[in-house]
Amino acid sequence: MSKNYEIDNVDLKILNLLMEDAKIPYTEVAKKVFVSGGTVHVRMKKLEEMGVVKGTTLQMDYSKLGYDVTCFMGIYLQKSSLYDAVVEQLKDIPEVVKVHYTTGNYNIFIKIHCRDTKHLKDVLHDKIQKVEGIERTETLISLEESLNRHLKF
Repeated sequence: MSKNYEIDNVDLKILNLLMEDAKIPYTEVAKKVFVSGGTVHVRMKKLEEMGVVKGTTLQMDYSKLGYDVTCFMGIYLQKSSLYDAVVEQLKDIPEVVKVHYTTGNYNIFIKIHCRDTKHLKDVLHDKIQKVEGIERTETLISLEESLNRHLKF
């Protein structure tokens, strides 16, 4: 693939349709964008090679699987140079689903899913607070997710 490949409006239309429903067949996408199915396939392959598209994922309702508590946690590091080492340890905690390096009060901001507040307490006490390099944490429990969407192009 050419390194000079430029994303155009056709690519953006394809992406918008697939962000709404990643299971839609390329032939249906092609009809809506007025190109061939092969064109959609080739364009998606190029977008994957460029790193724009990084696979497909399912959107989950974790509460239906028994994970009723979602929270966000701000993490203060002992030293910001410990970021990489701390992230590697956080990756080993299954309840941690997102990790962000941030500006502001926290060095790291994470998202966690737990079954209930006791599970959250156990994850915090037995796993997160035992990670070397973490000085302290601040936890915010989400009461409701009102919006979860992709950017529209």
